[in-house]
Amino acid sequence: MKSYLAIILALLICNFCLAQGLTDTIVLRDIEWDKTSPATLIELQIPSNGSLMQGFIYKANGGQKHPTLLLLHGYPGNERNLDLAQLVRNHGWNVIYFNYRGAWGSQGKFSFENCVQDVVNVVGFCKKYQDSLQIDTTNIVLFGHSMGGWVCLKSVQQLPGIKKAFALSTWDIYGDLKNAHSEAEIIKLARAGGEYFVLNSSVKEIFTPILKDPRYYDLMDDGKALADKNIIMLDEHTSNKMLADAIRKENKASFDYQVWQTDHPFSNKRVALARLVLSFLDK
Repeated sequence: MKSYLAIILALLICNFCLAQGLTDTIVLRDIEWDKTSPATLIELQIPSNGSLMQGFIYKANGGQKHPTLLLLHGYPGNERNLDLAQLVRNHGWNVIYFNYRGAWGSQGKFSFENCVQDVVNVVGFCKKYQDSLQIDTTNIVLFGHSMGGWVCLKSVQQLPGIKKAFALSTWDIYGDLKNAHSEAEIIKLARAGGEYFVLNSSVKEIFTPILKDPRYYDLMDDGKALADKNIIMLDEHTSNKMLADAIRKENKASFDYQVWQTDHPFSNKRVALARLVLSFLDK
């Protein structure tokens, strides 16, 4: 009798959820620890061109090597997407988060170009410590948000062994600043977006390199270099449509571009975002 009541109650709850539109949920279940190699957090100090970057790894449960997701934060990096990190770790993946050189206390000098090299160096770190950190270096994926989306698309070009890149609300750095033709103009535009003491470089130091080497910062010409990568670009605006079309035109692997009704940190779409990230990792 009790089992029948339980089934009826479950059906009633299910029907209520359907009626209320509450079925799009993800349950983060407790992990039954592997006794010899439990899931945990390990602090990391990752070398990058003579400096140390502060970071950590959410190590997945179990003693085997795990596929690994690298989280690349934005400018300056207040949104860290660690809710996604916990879900991805629960899904059997390692997740590495780190602060670029010169950001949030990491050593070295902050610059956009340095951020790209930092990702390349983190991948090298993963290869060096693949046994102790239990990293499957044949399955590393990049996820970048905002500036991290730009860093993601730039750095994956230098990483032939990495085939997947998820660019969330990519900051088209060159596209936003291409109308600035002098140092004074570009500094004025950059300062309008804010100055951050958590980055140890001045606005002038960060943005004037765009004037000196605009082609490096322009993603519009990077389609061929990204042709063999599996890419998702997800935005909350249509400003990147031309960029997405340019990358899609050259892509020979897999490319998906979506625009959702949300804000820059995807505040009302965290569950849907998590579902898309997990399905991308599983492909």
